[in-house]
Amino acid sequence: MGMISEFKEFAMKGNLIDMAAGIIIGAAIGKVVSSLVADVIMPPIGVLMGGVDFTDLAYTIQEAAGDVPAVVIKYGAFAQTLIDFLIVAFAIFIIIKIMNKAQRKKEEEPEETGPSQEELLIEIRDLLKK
Repeated sequence: MGMISEFKEFAMKGNLIDMAAGIIIGAAIGKVVSSLVADVIMPPIGVLMGGVDFTDLAYTIQEAAGDVPAVVIKYGAFAQTLIDFLIVAFAIFIIIKIMNKAQRKKEEEPEETGPSQEELLIEIRDLLKK
């Protein structure tokens, strides 16, 4: 099977559309979470820490000199990005957990196929005895 025919089969199954939709939704959720962290979560934490703006927290390695910009480690921005990641990771974990639970319920539901083979044989035996 050639690569083109494999891709055509992949695209026709709907996987490509599902994947594209997932990427678009993921990007949108990322923006929402970033706003949540930057605009809702971090300001109260900054106030509790004495009015600190996390985006301003940085360690300067080398001061700016002339046209050369300062060399700065922005650990406040990193902390904010880390909190973004943890919130997104937790949300994805919860979604996957719910999906796995639903999948297990579906697998555990017994199919009603009627009497088992043993039950039928017992019934036939009882009929033959009569």
